[in-house]
Amino acid sequence: MFIDDTIAAIATAPGEAGIGIVRISGEKSIDITDKIFRSKENKKLSQYKPWRITYGYIIDPDKGEKIDEVLVSYMKSPNTYTREDIVEINCHGGMISVKKILGLVLNFGARIANPGEFTKRAFLNGRIDLAQAEAIMDLISAKTEKGFDVALNQLEGFLSKEVSEIREKLLRMLAHIQVSIDFSEEDIDEITLDNLSENSKEIEKNIRRLLDTSHTGKIIREGLSTVIVGKPNVGKSSLLNALIRESRAIVTDVPGTTRDTIEEHFSVKGIPLRLIDTAGIRETEDIVEKIGVERSKELFNLADLIIVMLDASSNLTKEDLEIIDLIGSKKALIIINKTDLPQKLDVDEVRGIIGDKDIIEISILENIGIEKIEEALIDMVYQGEVKAKDSLLVTNIRHKNALERAIKSIRDAIKAIKEQLPLDFIEVDIKDTWEALGEITGDAVGEDLLDHIFENFCIGK
Repeated sequence: MFIDDTIAAIATAPGEAGIGIVRISGEKSIDITDKIFRSKENKKLSQYKPWRITYGYIIDPDKGEKIDEVLVSYMKSPNTYTREDIVEINCHGGMISVKKILGLVLNFGARIANPGEFTKRAFLNGRIDLAQAEAIMDLISAKTEKGFDVALNQLEGFLSKEVSEIREKLLRMLAHIQVSIDFSEEDIDEITLDNLSENSKEIEKNIRRLLDTSHTGKIIREGLSTVIVGKPNVGKSSLLNALIRESRAIVTDVPGTTRDTIEEHFSVKGIPLRLIDTAGIRETEDIVEKIGVERSKELFNLADLIIVMLDASSNLTKEDLEIIDLIGSKKALIIINKTDLPQKLDVDEVRGIIGDKDIIEISILENIGIEKIEEALIDMVYQGEVKAKDSLLVTNIRHKNALERAIKSIRDAIKAIKEQLPLDFIEVDIKDTWEALGEITGDAVGEDLLDHIFENFCIGK
């Protein structure tokens, strides 16, 4: 890949649609388009001013035949997405037209773009930083309005601004250390250590504040993986249907109806959930049901949240106790269903077994308590001081890892200052903090990591 190549790709999703777009970026964009485009006035695109849409036709010059009727927009560098000349050919939707046009563009000097290469060029040319580049993909893949809003805030630079401010403070600290090393006098060292200690603690606090949002941010971005477990015929499938507001799972009075996992994606007040209904856990001789039970147990290790369902109309059974024992330290909600029937379950006994985990009593049949479950799910997502209205959430696992390295380094620096180690030792820890944060914005990142990030983008973005 060469950054001075002219690249092209189909920028719209495959399939039938109102329009299809072929995007071209690079210094040869206009020359290539001039060879295959003629306006209604029989002019080339270069004969028109940029920042306008021109109506005409794509023509195969070798065969002299029209390929499609199009609208072509030309944007002049540096005020474009990639900060290069960009041409976008809007043709009729459908794969035949866009493939023919792309083929002509490639024949006349462009090469096919790599995944995410348009956005990578925007980053390399300084239009956006790395965190903003990643936010573009999050915008495209957002599953809920909240996820879209968080990604949009990141694209506008909320996280980048916060990280850059912390890095600027670290840079001033490094400069102060360097002065103290170059002009080493006892009184200067004393002042330097006091200032470094105060500033390092403030920076640790700021990094910790960002890191504390990562749990919520991850869920907003990827969804809360929630597994419903319980013995057969306790109401697991009915709960799934009630939460997603449709009859997705088959519900009968026959134990063991659900023999495999059923997965549904939906949102509760902007929170994406990946809800999984599992086979009822019990001893069975049915080979198919037995496989389903084993799969249910395996999902315990993968879930962010376990919803354990108990039957209010029966005493605790061996299966119930086995399920509760599987929870361990994982986050869990205990749902007691069938409260519309005569109650036999001892709720106090259940509390004594599960400890401080929340218990919600419901009746799916009478539609009682479903809203309480939704509220509990929201509370589990927005932990601590992180609220639903917060505009700055760390949603990317790469950013979280960088913040964790940064906070470790700044804590090492605080410890070194407290022990009054030489300034050279402190300087190393502060510089490590500065570099770890630079990985978020792309100020300190290698080519291999860039390739890994952008290879997950779609071709035309």
